Amino acid sequence: MRLSAVLITRNAGPDFRRCLESLSFADEIVVLDSGSSDGTIATAESIGAIVVRSQDWPGFGPQRQRAQKYARGEWLFWIDSDEVVTSQLAASIEAAVAEAPENSVFQVKRLSWFFGRFIHHSGWYPDRVIRLYRREEFAYNDALVHEKVDCNGANVGELDGDLLHYTATDFADYMTKSVRYADAWAAQRLRNGKRASLFSACIHSGSAFFRKYLLQRGFLDGKHGFLLAVTTAIYVFNKYAALWVKTRR
Repeated sequence: MRLSAVLITRNAGPDFRRCLESLSFADEIVVLDSGSSDGTIATAESIGAIVVRSQDWPGFGPQRQRAQKYARGEWLFWIDSDEVVTSQLAASIEAAVAEAPENSVFQVKRLSWFFGRFIHHSGWYPDRVIRLYRREEFAYNDALVHEKVDCNGANVGELDGDLLHYTATDFADYMTKSVRYADAWAAQRLRNGKRASLFSACIHSGSAFFRKYLLQRGFLDGKHGFLLAVTTAIYVFNKYAALWVKTRR
């Protein structure tokens, strides 16, 4: 088997099908689910995906490592449940799999949707992330959140076409996920012996807004750019505030 598309899921939502349908070029689709209570599993099974159930949640990096063990393809393409592969990207993936030498990984350009429009500035595009590699050569690291492929020394190529990322379609869900990520980030930092203060939370939050809106030209994204800068500042404040709370325990 040449190519496996791999996902980790939990309550992927009603738009999950369009993600799976965009993976028709893969030889198999592997879904590792961690306790979905909506139609995620039924949707995945209806299009012929291999579905594996996980009873616990060890963090994003370890969960991706688990999922990798269930894939059979020589190559792995990783995708999140709120992402969609464009036809140009699909063709580029197929070409890379057919021609790439050993010790090669490939990054994609993510174009993210934020409450009504795609964001082309604000540091969000091109959001390059490594998503394609050989199963026997590489894997994700152990980070609980913001995990990355551990591929030091590899040849990094870039795929053509965009990976559409529908990261923000419902405000309540988006902010809930933001708080969950902030708490996971704080847990990771605490495990590494780091500390924070509320003063540092304020400083980092203000710096995040300045960087996002001005240095990364978020103002060119209009009102959406301003909202993105504000929500980013809130997320950064929550990260350091969560770490401060955990150290006081």
